[in-house]
Amino acid sequence: MAPPPRANPPTRAKRRFLRPSVIPGFGLAFGYTLTCLGLIVLLPLAALVTRASGLGLSGIWEVATDPRVASALRVSFGVSLLAALTASVFGFLIAWVLTRYRFPGRKIVDAVVDLPFALPTAVAGIALAALYAPNGLVGAQLARIGIEAAYTPVGIYIAMVFIGLPFAVRTVQPLIAEIDKEIEEASATLGAGRVHTLVRVVLPPLIPAVLTGFALAFARGVGEYGSIIFIAGNLPYVSEIAPLLIVIKLSEYDYGGACAIATLMLGISFLTLLAINLIQAWSRRRFGYV
Repeated sequence: MAPPPRANPPTRAKRRFLRPSVIPGFGLAFGYTLTCLGLIVLLPLAALVTRASGLGLSGIWEVATDPRVASALRVSFGVSLLAALTASVFGFLIAWVLTRYRFPGRKIVDAVVDLPFALPTAVAGIALAALYAPNGLVGAQLARIGIEAAYTPVGIYIAMVFIGLPFAVRTVQPLIAEIDKEIEEASATLGAGRVHTLVRVVLPPLIPAVLTGFALAFARGVGEYGSIIFIAGNLPYVSEIAPLLIVIKLSEYDYGGACAIATLMLGISFLTLLAINLIQAWSRRRFGYV
């Protein structure tokens, strides 16, 4: 008599689902989660899209193809992308130094990283404008070599790096602390150089966290307003950002145009973050981290 067929073992995802949770009541917790997301996130976004849809596709297209709107969107998303890349690189270096080295004042430096989180955005904008203005402490030195920082897209870039750097540092810092130094020592004993160890041993487990910090810095830069308008100069077709253009539309009682610009920003941001998340998921599968 043949033995009865064995049941297939549960997959990793199923084992995680069946594992008892610390918080009891899956139905209640799940319902609470969906309710909060619906009321706080989805409902306002749906209202925004509904208000913009009142213009019709032709009206939204007319707003999107307006030269001033297109220029503001290019400035917001283009500068945000460059600022997020810069914040990711320097954020990784700062996180590495704060995690791997011990030096006097390390805790003070570690606390300063979080300063953009606590500092009001308007205060940050005023401080950056005063510092990088042509007569400012740093701006005067840059002006001597022909670089205008304040009231140009360069000033927008500086402000976005300032507000995005903490995200890049804090997302990668815990993972750097988990990497055992013995792995680097083993790579060195096998004859690998520093560059090879960095690229093949250290960076792979950190790539998902770096991408997460990049996405957060990018999203924060796209939607930032207070710390940018004081240093941007707000010149149409030059240094005008999309959030400022929305405020201008609202001040002119053009609610449909403001909602249309906001909807365009929402769609572009969603597609960009979706692409980043897909790359992040691929990197996890590629390097075997879940």
